[in-house]
Amino acid sequence: MNAPIKAPGLVGVISGDTEVSTVGKEGLDLTYRGYSIRDLSAHATFEEVAHLLVHGSLPTTPQLSAYRDKLAGMRALPAGLKTTLEQLPPASHPMDVLRTGVSALGCMEPEGPEVRDSADRLIASFPSMLLYWHRFVQSGERIDETAPGEDTVAGHFLQLLHGTTPDPDHRRCLDVSLILYAEHEFNASTFAARVITSTRSDFHSAITGAIGALRGPLHGGANEAAMDLIGQFSSPEEADAGIREMLAARKLIMGFGHRVYKESDPRSDIIKEWSKKLSAGHERAHYYPVSEVIEKLMWDKKHLFPNADFYSATAYHYCGIPTPLFTPIFVMSRITGWTAHVIEERAAGKLIRPTGDYVGPQPTEWVPIEKR
Repeated sequence: MNAPIKAPGLVGVISGDTEVSTVGKEGLDLTYRGYSIRDLSAHATFEEVAHLLVHGSLPTTPQLSAYRDKLAGMRALPAGLKTTLEQLPPASHPMDVLRTGVSALGCMEPEGPEVRDSADRLIASFPSMLLYWHRFVQSGERIDETAPGEDTVAGHFLQLLHGTTPDPDHRRCLDVSLILYAEHEFNASTFAARVITSTRSDFHSAITGAIGALRGPLHGGANEAAMDLIGQFSSPEEADAGIREMLAARKLIMGFGHRVYKESDPRSDIIKEWSKKLSAGHERAHYYPVSEVIEKLMWDKKHLFPNADFYSATAYHYCGIPTPLFTPIFVMSRITGWTAHVIEERAAGKLIRPTGDYVGPQPTEWVPIEKR
């Protein structure tokens, strides 16, 4: 038997096989079930990608129409879930709202014989959960969360957020973003979902755990931090001086570098183009050139490239999305990848249980309490 390999953070450890995606391996860009992220973001819709990941194949035209109808029919929330959402404190983090929403829905609508139906229910209802709560705590309004007239997840989200028909460019930008975030192999939240699944727990528990992992700032939330950073600067010149000061002070700048990519994140250039396009004519158009200055400095000084989160920040901002809702959009997308891995892990059927390297005290003789 080979000696166990010690790898803090499981860096470089292959913990299983997957047919779901490739991430920067053997010279390949990110692919979903063999399809390049560049092709998918250029030609597909998020619903097509969701069908690919959850149901195993790109849909035909009739299948896509039927799938969109299915998702649109699953947007309504149970009355009990609306009551639960209304009782959450207004100061709750939106990620906690989604985590609670999944857990509550799992009690009200337990997983049935087909896990894909439970997954489609979450794909359809995540915007409903998030924005029912958001609009309620903002104004006390109990919105119609079904958003009739919008047949895409991106359109559903934007219509619920703004209460109006979405701008077509905003809808497509968010649609592309959902595609880019949909899947990323054995990242922290996906691995958390696989660990929970390996215990033969239920689907909603696995997704609740995945949301908890994504809640951490070292995994999700970098786009929120990037927006907070970019928003500090009123010009590219101010950004240049400010970032140089931050680098000199060894401050962490979020949205750069990646555990598995070495030279670039294939998703970044795609969402960057959307940020550039939407910046034109916007009252905060300077955020885009500010972002470019930061990108250049981080490469020149630290040889770090922007990951998918960095330009997603300004792209979302230009769509009128509040910064605290950025990471929940990640959940709306990644539920598709999480589901694919839950299904795959169930087929594997082996409990995930790594070994720890004990570095604590050596065996010690018991001392009676009166002699301590």
